[in-house]
Amino acid sequence: MDHSRTLAQLNSLPQLDAERELQSCCASPAWASRVAAARPFADVDGLIQASEATLAGLDWTEIEAALSAHPRIGQRAAGANREASWSAQEQAGATGAPVETAVALREVNEEYERRFGHVFLIYATGRSAEEMLAAARERLEHDEETERGVVRGELSKITRLRLRKLLDA
Repeated sequence: MDHSRTLAQLNSLPQLDAERELQSCCASPAWASRVAAARPFADVDGLIQASEATLAGLDWTEIEAALSAHPRIGQRAAGANREASWSAQEQAGATGAPVETAVALREVNEEYERRFGHVFLIYATGRSAEEMLAAARERLEHDEETERGVVRGELSKITRLRLRKLLDA
């Protein structure tokens, strides 16, 4: 089933319906509300600029709300909804990883969550399990402020990709 919309359709939706659609791209209710309120957008680039400006201005609790919708790297998102399908596509590089890499990913995910208090988030599209594992290990060396900046950037890249998927652009 094709869930994509055109920009014109997104622009014309009632506010709450637009928020629901946008939350499939980023689970932060504050982000979805602010981006939906900024409509209409003349083009996809305008939507993406609004998204990125909104993400940059979110407080950390709102970023954590977005993170809560992301599964661990190497794990499948629950459900059969659009977000679960997109997550599986994005994490394809972790599928079929050698057992030792899969175990190491699970361990580094757990260590990361103990250290930072949230899921390890990475723009996984096009990355192998080994690349994601190396990135997680490297990011464990960050202080909290540095890592929050990295997380915000990764979330922005994922959201941009999902907005394009939503609009089939």
